Amino acid sequence: MINCIIVEDELPAREELKYFLNQENSIKLIAEFDNPLDTLNFLEKNTADVIFLDINMPDMNGISLGKIITKMYPDMKIVFITAYKDYAVDAFEIKAFDYLLKPYSESRIKNLLKSLVNIKNENTTSVKNSNLKKITVNIGERLYVISLNDVDYIEASEKETLIFSNQKKYVSKIKISKWENMLKGYNFYRCHRSFIINLDKITEIEQWFNSSWIIKIKNYTTAIPVSRNNIKELKELFLA
Repeated sequence: MINCIIVEDELPAREELKYFLNQENSIKLIAEFDNPLDTLNFLEKNTADVIFLDINMPDMNGISLGKIITKMYPDMKIVFITAYKDYAVDAFEIKAFDYLLKPYSESRIKNLLKSLVNIKNENTTSVKNSNLKKITVNIGERLYVISLNDVDYIEASEKETLIFSNQKKYVSKIKISKWENMLKGYNFYRCHRSFIINLDKITEIEQWFNSSWIIKIKNYTTAIPVSRNNIKELKELFLA
């Protein structure tokens, strides 16, 4: 369940947003406020996964509150809501999860809520399943369940990871370091800071330039680098 709060000083806008939230069974509205101060008092004793935050409010605007929340509660996702596009740059400098414009677009809100649910499901399924046999990833608004045996390799890409399976590419919000911990005990190996490979899918370990090494994976042309510190261990695993 995703717990969220709304901070919006206009009652009609707050009620409209509540209507959409109530349509999503996996999202629970735990509190609503019309000013930032009451919001901060609430968060001192309570936790929330998502905050829907209006930008234009008296006393303290949403951007200022967003900066405080980012520092105090870095895991909380901020969705800014406003009637003005001018604040978009400020919102994304705070690393907001999203930015909703008024009047609300029904399809836009529904897609946003689905994204929040997809990410929550992905993290919960992948992290809590101690007998991990499948992983959950998403493309756009769709979730895909993939057998571990079908995962060829995982690549870090900025704040995301790319999951390659049967020559298809999926996107995950889980960091590669977390994937490494989750896949311990399975037939996967982190050969480079940016790559985790399925040992069963290796077709060749080849020496490259300047004493470097690369890995070739079945059905892929991508040359996956191997950290120099890892080549000896990888050879032993591959030949075992």
